[in-house]
Amino acid sequence: MTGKITLILADDHAMVRKGLTAFLATAQDIEVMAVAECGAEVVADAKKYAPDVVLLDLFMPDQPAVETVRQIKTVSPRSQIVMVTSHEGDEYVVPMTQAGAISYILKDTTPEDLVGTVRKAAAGESTLSPRIAKALVTVVTQARAAKVQNGQFHAELTDREMEVLQCIAEGLSNINISTRLNISEKTVKSHVSNILSKLYLNDRTQAAIYAWRQGIVKK
Repeated sequence: MTGKITLILADDHAMVRKGLTAFLATAQDIEVMAVAECGAEVVADAKKYAPDVVLLDLFMPDQPAVETVRQIKTVSPRSQIVMVTSHEGDEYVVPMTQAGAISYILKDTTPEDLVGTVRKAAAGESTLSPRIAKALVTVVTQARAAKVQNGQFHAELTDREMEVLQCIAEGLSNINISTRLNISEKTVKSHVSNILSKLYLNDRTQAAIYAWRQGIVKK
């Protein structure tokens, strides 16, 4: 990357805006292009400047942050969005990530770590505060356990993956699956890999057993 990292800062608290702006100004490789105090304003600034990074407070007064993230990615797809919050819950992490945010950090992050996060975001690398990451892992683990108990892993498979799984359960090889579904053998291999990953299985035999046990094989 050449030149400075361009950045927009958005927070509804004036003291936070001033403090962060002053600190970021000390980083020679970062240039603050604009400072916004609401969602609509940061979207307008993103459209105007198309910055490398947007530092966005999770709770803005005029609209939900997830909508602001979507709008920023619409007007400036190249901009990487870093969510900054004092809220340690995990419930916003997945929606924000799905909307387009690359990182999620707490406001008590050290100034040095904040600058590091900005630099990583500009390079396309994600950062997640350790406490939030720990909470998120717990949620994912609990969700996985529930799916194991209820046998619902296959609900995450696409229609094509379900077709491939049914073929595996019938004992078809990749080349035979390729012929039946009229897709390349390379594509079949990709589907098989995705199936094993989503079902948390090690091999085709386990996948076949799973399919029969769950009653998802076409008779």
